[in-house]
Amino acid sequence: MTESYSPPGLALPYYFLYYKVPGKMVATSEGGAAIWRLSGEAGGWEPRNDIADDILYGTTQEVNVLTREEFVQKTEAVRGRYLRGEGPVFALYDTIRGIEEVAEAENRRLSDRERLLVEGLRRRTYVMFETELLAQGDPAADPTLAG
Repeated sequence: MTESYSPPGLALPYYFLYYKVPGKMVATSEGGAAIWRLSGEAGGWEPRNDIADDILYGTTQEVNVLTREEFVQKTEAVRGRYLRGEGPVFALYDTIRGIEEVAEAENRRLSDRERLLVEGLRRRTYVMFETELLAQGDPAADPTLAG
């Protein structure tokens, strides 16, 4: 079990980017909190209570607060950009990359329709990836966030 602590007056869950990497601070069953940061290597969650002071008191250059939806989108943007593999979730990551690459090649932003499609696909891949992490025993996996 990951060691927890009690954050002073912070509403949980709390979602953030820490040096451009998604993370979350969640309540523990003991009444404290635990911090989890996305692992770029496997796409799962690594315990990072050691960054609590930076999250709570760091500069805006280090920490950016996210909404739940922004957290889901940023998490899946990172996973889709850096992870490779086989299976349905990776096929969806490839689809998202393809949509983004076409817009980039045409030197334009995503159209509203493309943006909505990418956001919907990312919500779907989040659920799929988190469900698999949960099955593998990742204690921070939460497929319900994208619902």
